[in-house]
Amino acid sequence: MLAAFRRVPRHRFVPEGERRVSYRDSALPIGFEQTISQPSMLAIMLAALTLEPDDRVLEIGSGSGYAAALLAELAAEVYTIEIVPELAAQAAARLAELGYANAHVALANGRRGLPEHAPYAKILVSAGASDVPQELVHQLAKGGKIAIPVGDESGQTLLVGHKDSADRMTWLRSIPCIFVPLVERR
Repeated sequence: MLAAFRRVPRHRFVPEGERRVSYRDSALPIGFEQTISQPSMLAIMLAALTLEPDDRVLEIGSGSGYAAALLAELAAEVYTIEIVPELAAQAAARLAELGYANAHVALANGRRGLPEHAPYAKILVSAGASDVPQELVHQLAKGGKIAIPVGDESGQTLLVGHKDSADRMTWLRSIPCIFVPLVERR
């Protein structure tokens, strides 16, 4: 995982005005009231998912495409959803420019996931949700894991869910966190 962080050029995923601070361990604005996630928080989420090289992964909240690039370094196939058209277009162009042919950007509502490519071995939600969208749980493969911040604007808790072979979910509360809200409509 650390090698993936070294290979992905974070400065390419932030606006020009933020490039001088792009390697700080902090969230940074990317426009449209959205942010690129703090690297240490992404590392915690990626570690919780225990990604495998042959995994098909769904990411909710593409933003600039940074987490999708990290996922593309670690998994076979990445589908990432962004609801802001401008950010989706920028993320798709940036990921293609950097050679991430295994990362696919969709303009869609993240709460609904992408059922046409399910099931997913892992799901990473890069935005704070008020609850766990059941559509995402349904799209998670047996034996799969999901990492999702749940709460409100005042704070969330990272939840890590595991689906067993009988489709039952086990949830672990991880750490407090703050993400931009999961946008449902634009």
